Amino acid sequence: MSNDPSSEKARQQIDENLKRVFQAQEEAELPDRFKQLLEQLKAQDSKSGDAS
Repeated sequence: MSNDPSSEKARQQIDENLKRVFQAQEEAELPDRFKQLLEQLKAQDSKSGDAS
């Protein structure tokens, strides 16, 4: 890779933008359907844990 200052600046800008996108995705709320599925899985886990 080149040590060209403009390509370094472009790389840093891409890094910052990607971090922003992933941060926003982490903070996004789960859809209700996924929450319901997670609750069902937790309930199944607790039932199977009680039987042991």
